[in-house]
Amino acid sequence: MTVSLHAIGDNTTRLWGMTNAERVRRIGVSQGFAPEGETVVLAHLDYAFDPVWTRYLKDKPGTVVTRGGRPVLAHVGRIEMAEAAALMLAGAPLPGLREIEAEDEAGIFNEALRKRERPFVEPLVMATVPQIERLSYKGAYKGVTDLLTKYLWPEWAFRLTQLAARWGLSPNNVTAIGTGLCIVATVAFWQGWFWTGLLTGLVFMVLDTVDGKLARCTITSSRLGDIWDHGIDLVHPPIWWWAWASGCAVYGRPLSDQTFWIVIGTMLFGYVAQRLIEGAFIVRFGMHIHVWRPFDSDFRLVTARRNPNMVILFASLVAGRPDWGIVAVAGWTAISLVVHLVRLFQAMGVKRRGEPVVSWLA
Repeated sequence: MTVSLHAIGDNTTRLWGMTNAERVRRIGVSQGFAPEGETVVLAHLDYAFDPVWTRYLKDKPGTVVTRGGRPVLAHVGRIEMAEAAALMLAGAPLPGLREIEAEDEAGIFNEALRKRERPFVEPLVMATVPQIERLSYKGAYKGVTDLLTKYLWPEWAFRLTQLAARWGLSPNNVTAIGTGLCIVATVAFWQGWFWTGLLTGLVFMVLDTVDGKLARCTITSSRLGDIWDHGIDLVHPPIWWWAWASGCAVYGRPLSDQTFWIVIGTMLFGYVAQRLIEGAFIVRFGMHIHVWRPFDSDFRLVTARRNPNMVILFASLVAGRPDWGIVAVAGWTAISLVVHLVRLFQAMGVKRRGEPVVSWLA
């Protein structure tokens, strides 16, 4: 069965720099709705909604989502489309359809993420734009993250995402700026200019949040952007650590040859092995290792990825011992690797006992 997504009504209020009609169109394209389907999901332009709703309704014909008793989204047959649209525009109930109240605290189950969540549906007027953009931004990231992304710069990234949308910047534009800053930070670390590298790296790390959020909030994700962004994220951290270890000599705190290669080997092996373990967990259990149990989500805050490692390096530089910092990063990488390996084996043990391995967020 093919399904199309149609906007009904009219609304000139802009959200993330675009009209609601354009937003609905982009949602339809990104979620693979057909231009003219056998059935149709109607979207009332007086409301803005989390794209999770249309994905959820796509395979649920005969369902209507309401807000304050008024129908906002409805999956109906093409024959019933005109009548259903007229009732929705009048704010009247749609008889015979299963109703889901957007305000229901129980929310809906997101099959892709294997967890329960409550997507937003809000009336779209100028007064509600700031609230809706914040809800949209918050909903653009569905997983767990590190302590810096969660606590230090959420507001910075939100404001920058708003500015980028207003200025018409694409996510790839932001990624390009970030890539340049990433390269500058690498050179600075190699030359022992650690404060310059940290400041440049901080801006890059914030932009690394912004490009993904901008893509999701403006529904402009692309294959190129995804490969580019994730490719930079995957490649640059070990290069940064190598550059930092080399820069210690220029700074005046050189590592011995033996220590240098132990640090580099530990970090490279630990970084690659940890990523492989995360991938193995996804393949075997269909979810990220960091959403299995509360411990795993909490450990994601500090696990030896780029941002927590940068906190360690910053602290060491404040103490005037960047050499201690890179050694500490290597040690923390080894500890994090052991933790991930243990968690993988524990999950495998749970499955062998016939118990389900499911996310605590479900």
